[in-house]
Amino acid sequence: MLINLLPDFLTVLDAADPAAAYQRYRDAHRPILDAYWHNYVLDPDSPQGQDVVRSALSADRSDLVALLASTDLVRIAEEAVARAHETLRIDQPTDCYLMVGMGGANAGELVVGGRGIAFICAEHFTGRVNPETYGMGLSPDLIPLWVAHELAHAVRYTSPSSASELRRLVAEAGGYYDYWQTGSRATLRELLLNEGLAVHAAQTVAPGFDPADYFGYPRRQYHRLREIESFVRRVSEPDLDQSGLGLRLRYLSGGMSPSSRLIGGRVIPERSGYYLGYRMAEALVAERGIAASLRAGVEEFQIAEEAARGIQTA
Repeated sequence: MLINLLPDFLTVLDAADPAAAYQRYRDAHRPILDAYWHNYVLDPDSPQGQDVVRSALSADRSDLVALLASTDLVRIAEEAVARAHETLRIDQPTDCYLMVGMGGANAGELVVGGRGIAFICAEHFTGRVNPETYGMGLSPDLIPLWVAHELAHAVRYTSPSSASELRRLVAEAGGYYDYWQTGSRATLRELLLNEGLAVHAAQTVAPGFDPADYFGYPRRQYHRLREIESFVRRVSEPDLDQSGLGLRLRYLSGGMSPSSRLIGGRVIPERSGYYLGYRMAEALVAERGIAASLRAGVEEFQIAEEAARGIQTA
């Protein structure tokens, strides 16, 4: 189901008291918005959280208003959701939210009450970089790619046939996805495959974009990772079956310092794990297709990779 929160947020901005209106907006959509805050921003009730709200409510939104006047985001998202449901064989209730974020990710995934959720923060897709909203200036044409990416995560986390470690962790948390807890408890191998599979899903559901776009990389970074792939794979090998939040941040988070990405005597590019996980998933996706691969356990990817390497070296 597509849920469009953009009109509600614009109503907040037009209110006589935007801060009070935002609180009412948050109360009306508390489960999704609080999960978004805790996973992708910070504690919304902290002093820092209130600063974020004030900044968001006073930011220049002319780029977002222009986007909504010129582009049917609801149609774009609905068509992408429909393609994802068919291609990924989504077998549990899921929602996709169109919303305005608080300076966090351009898109993301949640599970609330056992229900998989994808969200798209429209301020990042106006085609214009906006320092006041932290808008990335992405084209709205990229929205289907990210819808597919995030719904792929929902499949891996909630499908009854998913053998993923992340599905188990979400179930143990009462049907709630917590970025920080899963980052601490899931193995790096599972976390890398989770993102790599989402990239494969986006390529299948929304084909035709530049390869770098599927990873959220600048073109230069994508080509750099292709050049150093063998190095990154080699130095990451000892970490793959380890768990710890630092590993997730090193390989999968943006904004990390060079020192935190230093491994094997070299600084690896930000979010290198998306590319690494993509390559780790490639053999099984080629063998079984994306829908089945999204539900596979980590050992199945290792078996497929080893078989593919044996064929190549025979």
